[in-house]
Amino acid sequence: MAMGPTVLLQGMQLRRPIDLVRAPTLSVDDKRAILAAWASDFYAVESKPALRQLPGMPEPVSIDEVQSALKELDRCYGI
Repeated sequence: MAMGPTVLLQGMQLRRPIDLVRAPTLSVDDKRAILAAWASDFYAVESKPALRQLPGMPEPVSIDEVQSALKELDRCYGI
């Protein structure tokens, strides 16, 4: 059984964290949970701690990009 944030992303065409912020099919809580997981050390790329990669994503992204997406999510929803 699949678990974790990638379950919520199945079937979605996302390449960058900001794409997740703009995704109309997910709730703000789901978006926040996915971005928080994406930012966690669990998804850090081995030997490159500034990069994160969720399973199924085409390429790693910087932790700064994930954190920027979290800030944008807060701005969009007035949090």
